[in-house]
Amino acid sequence: MDDVRDTGGTRRVTTGGARVVTTDRHDATDTRTAHGAAERVARASYGRLVAVLAAPTGDLALAEDALAGAFEAALSSWPVQGVPQNPEGWLITVARNRQRDVWKSAAFRAAVPLEDAPARADDPFAGLDPARIPDRRLELLAVCAHPAIDPAVRAPLMLQTVMGFEAAQIATAFAVPPATMAQRLVRAKRRIKLARIPFEVPDRTALAERTPALLEAVYGCAAITWRDEVGSLAGEAQYLAVVLATLLGDDREAWGLAALTTLSLARRNPQSAFVPLDEQDPADWDAALLDEGESYLRRAAAGGAGAPGRFELEAAMQAVHADRRRTGRTDWPALRELSMALVRVAPSLGARVARAAIFGRTDGPDAGLGLLPEASAGQSFQPWWATRAELLWRAGRADEARDAFGRAAEMTDDPGIRAFLSARAGLVIPPG
Repeated sequence: MDDVRDTGGTRRVTTGGARVVTTDRHDATDTRTAHGAAERVARASYGRLVAVLAAPTGDLALAEDALAGAFEAALSSWPVQGVPQNPEGWLITVARNRQRDVWKSAAFRAAVPLEDAPARADDPFAGLDPARIPDRRLELLAVCAHPAIDPAVRAPLMLQTVMGFEAAQIATAFAVPPATMAQRLVRAKRRIKLARIPFEVPDRTALAERTPALLEAVYGCAAITWRDEVGSLAGEAQYLAVVLATLLGDDREAWGLAALTTLSLARRNPQSAFVPLDEQDPADWDAALLDEGESYLRRAAAGGAGAPGRFELEAAMQAVHADRRRTGRTDWPALRELSMALVRVAPSLGARVARAAIFGRTDGPDAGLGLLPEASAGQSFQPWWATRAELLWRAGRADEARDAFGRAAEMTDDPGIRAFLSARAGLVIPPG
């Protein structure tokens, strides 16, 4: 996640995995103002700024490095000169000048064949108005889903390049080691540059083959940010899901994802203290968003023949939870049926863990434990440990539950969830 931190007189800006450090020697009030402005730009505009910088040449790595340098310059300049009226335009101007410096350097000319270097006669930024930053997120999303890019890295590449997540966050979402994910992303960016993949929105016929990766990236964004504050990228994921569904017309899974992200956003629990879903008060949920999400789910169901897909099934499960605002109870048998259908359609590790948790409610904790994926598959997957802990606790196996709760707590970076699981680890009492 992009952020700006103040630590002992030092400003740290994290933008899409690149960390910038500057020393603060300015008035605290001016620095706090600059700090806040930089943080807002990083959260709201990072992906768009990278898209603008990378569009002329396809060099994503250089675009990210140039933008990181621009943020560093901003944290030195803005406390003294004031935050510019258009911070995004200021950052674009500084970043593109840094790109030009790289292109002109002897090291760059020696490393890049002449035919691969940016053309000097045509300034790639000619005609770009830094006072107006176009929203090119969808264009860059589509580029990252190009058939020339390894299918396994398309969604992760979108999450880093367009959404600004760090490789470690993406690795957690995809249940792979961080070093493996970082290596995949570096290779993908090199492939885009060397293959000269064009930065353009494909036509409708070409868009169809890229749709699964586009939807997967938006889903990943929602999954990573599900506990973030209002105004974060969780809202951005919901917005992009609805835009994509509208663009694709009658795509059933696209509307399923629009429903899923909207229903999830309506029931978010962003407070520092974590409260499990079935213990939340439905009166605290956003009724308008719930109604909107349910309308998208109906549109998905009406979108075509055949069985529902992964996102539509997950959205249906969210709708079952949301219906507690009307009925006052959770329909666990309905969730049981939906979880079985989801595993048949998309037998991911997450889907199988969710099924085990639901069966633990409907068929007893031993049945849930029996359905948990084998330990070798779940060892590095935090939800596996949290679900196993809960099932062990319900089965009366307090010592094993305590250990599993502790392991789950160690594996999360969310302070609220860590506190909740740690408390459970210390206060496990077999249910009477």
